[in-house]
Amino acid sequence: MTEIPNFENISIVLQRPRYPENIGAVVRTGHNMGITNLIVVEPLNYDKTKILRMATHATADAVDRIKVLDSLKEALSPFNYIVGTTARLGKHRQNFYTPSDIAKKIISLATNNRIALLFGPEDRGLTNEDLQFCHSFVNIPTAAFSSINLAQAVMVICYEVFSAQKKDQYGFLPKLANRHELDAMYDQLTEILTRISFLNPQNPDYWMNNIRTFFSRLQLRAKEVKIIRGICRQINWYGEKKFRDGIDQGTKKDC
Repeated sequence: MTEIPNFENISIVLQRPRYPENIGAVVRTGHNMGITNLIVVEPLNYDKTKILRMATHATADAVDRIKVLDSLKEALSPFNYIVGTTARLGKHRQNFYTPSDIAKKIISLATNNRIALLFGPEDRGLTNEDLQFCHSFVNIPTAAFSSINLAQAVMVICYEVFSAQKKDQYGFLPKLANRHELDAMYDQLTEILTRISFLNPQNPDYWMNNIRTFFSRLQLRAKEVKIIRGICRQINWYGEKKFRDGIDQGTKKDC
């Protein structure tokens, strides 16, 4: 049986936007393409009057429903799949898609999963720290000048998503682990891999980047995250047991 993607499961997330006019323009752009959920994180200037002016009266109710949060981690925690937009390419930024290709992936997941489209501030874009929350990245190709206005970037991605939902056929698609579950798993992995000296304790986050990239490609479900966390707990238990056994053996020899 085929299923239709749920656009209510797709949200636009703006990280540290600088100008309220851009927030308003994003509201209008999202509505044009059927994506009406907007989360704004740490805005530099959240002037609702200016936001409404750019959003127009037709989307005033959507402006009232904007969620304004202080933490990107908190904002992304409910989402099962997060796409980060970036103009910068590099060896630590893998899983890149074109707008049309990422749109097909988003549409295929949106039936059973909550999707976040993450956009960075106008002057710098998303940082490496921001991008660690993402499962994949999208780059909007340009000519010589790569800087794109925030609302324009949102329009490009949302248009591709809107167009893709008219073309694809949808079968069964699993529900993925959300960001909160993944972050807890990564924290546990970082701790246990540092303790067994797999990660350099001086900079474990740097070495975890490859592990995050690997798991992002797998699109883990909640059950699979629990299995990985269970393995971590067992490794921890076994290490502590062997440590205690060693102490007990040493005590017996002293006796």
